[in-house]
Amino acid sequence: MTRLDTFWPKVQRWTTNCFSATPTGILSVESCLPPVSLLVAHRQRLAALRVVCSPPSVNPAIAHLHPSFPSLSGYHAPNSSRAVTSGLSSVYLPLHWKTPRPVPPIRNHVPVDAVAYRTIPFTLGLSRMPMINSHLVCTTPSLPPQSLMGSTYCALKKRARAALLAEWASHFPTPGDYLHPLALSPRPFMGLGKFVPGRIHQMRAGKSYLAAHPTWRSPDVHTSCPRCGLEPDTFEHAILSCPSRQHSRSRILHGVSSVDPEAPLWTSLSLLKRLATFIGVTSTGFPPTMFPPTTPPSSPTFSLSPPRVPPPGFSCFFVS
Repeated sequence: MTRLDTFWPKVQRWTTNCFSATPTGILSVESCLPPVSLLVAHRQRLAALRVVCSPPSVNPAIAHLHPSFPSLSGYHAPNSSRAVTSGLSSVYLPLHWKTPRPVPPIRNHVPVDAVAYRTIPFTLGLSRMPMINSHLVCTTPSLPPQSLMGSTYCALKKRARAALLAEWASHFPTPGDYLHPLALSPRPFMGLGKFVPGRIHQMRAGKSYLAAHPTWRSPDVHTSCPRCGLEPDTFEHAILSCPSRQHSRSRILHGVSSVDPEAPLWTSLSLLKRLATFIGVTSTGFPPTMFPPTTPPSSPTFSLSPPRVPPPGFSCFFVS
């Protein structure tokens, strides 16, 4: 886990193309990758839910749980079925449903006891655990409909997801000036191309090539917009109010009126495509030496080049 904690921020930077100066809390939110310790615990909970919601007559490990386990089936593995206890002590005793694994661990029970214990915080309000894949067991009138058990199982997974988000916000808070919400699914703009999503990540994180987002510069560098010089070169100014980009803004950014975390921009794929086009056309957020910004002229200009004089001895033929 220590090695993974060191490696995980690199994965987050590879995902977002953010700078090394970006705080790790913002990196996690932008990449939709929680800290590895929380992610491992979440995966363990989901695996535990899949295990305890299996039919006991099909999964011999669940059949060896303590009779206090709130299963929809009263089936328990016979004493002659000792395959899951191979390698353990012969004095195996099932742990009570609400009894945590002893610390230090004592190998006198099947490890599934500790796995099942992880699901207790999500079973509040349930008298019995749902049974997924109930078609694998003999149909009995006492079993609820499969649709009801499937929806209950999905609700348990949503509770586990909510617990992950709550722990993420509590144990790894983001800086106060960063207000974008936590997410576990990729954001809509992350599939818009090769370079533009990285620029959006950088500008949202406040560490980008914009003058007001210094990453490698000294603190006394002038932060005014280098194109207009009227306001600090922030994400909102560059997208919504910079006069030098007004021509492209009026042609491309129809419907984009805010870049706040709650703005419709971050959930509308059509608006995000317009934002990506605007960023590419105006080179917003790119290195200044990579694509020098070009401002459309206020009035068209024409330059007349002198006529080309053919060399001596050259004859021209015209075909009508």
